[in-house]
Amino acid sequence: MQADDYKVKLENVFEGPMDLLIHLIKKNEVDIYDIPVALITEQYLSYLEWMQLLNIDNVGDFLLMASTLAHIKSRMLLPNHGLEEEEEDPRLELVRPLAEYLRIRSAAEALASRNLLGETIFTRKAKLKGLIEDDQEMIQVGLFELIDAFQRMIKKVGKDHSVEVAADEVSVKDRMNDILAVIEEKGSITFIELFTASAEKRYIIVTFLALLELMKLSLIRAVQSAQSGVIRLFYQ
Repeated sequence: MQADDYKVKLENVFEGPMDLLIHLIKKNEVDIYDIPVALITEQYLSYLEWMQLLNIDNVGDFLLMASTLAHIKSRMLLPNHGLEEEEEDPRLELVRPLAEYLRIRSAAEALASRNLLGETIFTRKAKLKGLIEDDQEMIQVGLFELIDAFQRMIKKVGKDHSVEVAADEVSVKDRMNDILAVIEEKGSITFIELFTASAEKRYIIVTFLALLELMKLSLIRAVQSAQSGVIRLFYQ
């Protein structure tokens, strides 16, 4: 796919650099007050590479965070010259805003999980339909969980990350319509069901871009089973 063929614009729909850091911290099961900066920086840059590969727009803030991580990493590599007063941990430059962001995001998610009836009245949402099991805990899926699933799909068809997609063979718009038609018919669909067993790389990529666009337009929603890890899609 050429650079100008198709862009997924994040705008304010998907997560930002702080959310990617939180995703990596959770994925590696580490404490935000003891972040392994070298490991997190390496993984962060890997995600950034995939986002650029997929031609996802508005990655400027992600690049800025990458620079911050690299700066902190370099400061931590500097030798300790035995100064009497201990220098502040360079990671605190990241930990402080990250901890504050976590508090704000947690409060926002708690409010968003309720239906607003009036200025001070909330009710519970109805149970989601078409999920794997009614008693399973379901987690809201964002951009980075989808990139994880996308990476697994790509690895199944080879290690070459080239993204050549012929416009006359498959289009994002067509795949968007296909996905909506399947969800309309079945009520919901798993992420893996979007792809046939013999799917080629160009088909996988365009399907993934179509999925991101549908989520950006708030037409579909993705959740993941906390037990099985299966991602399921349904109408918003």
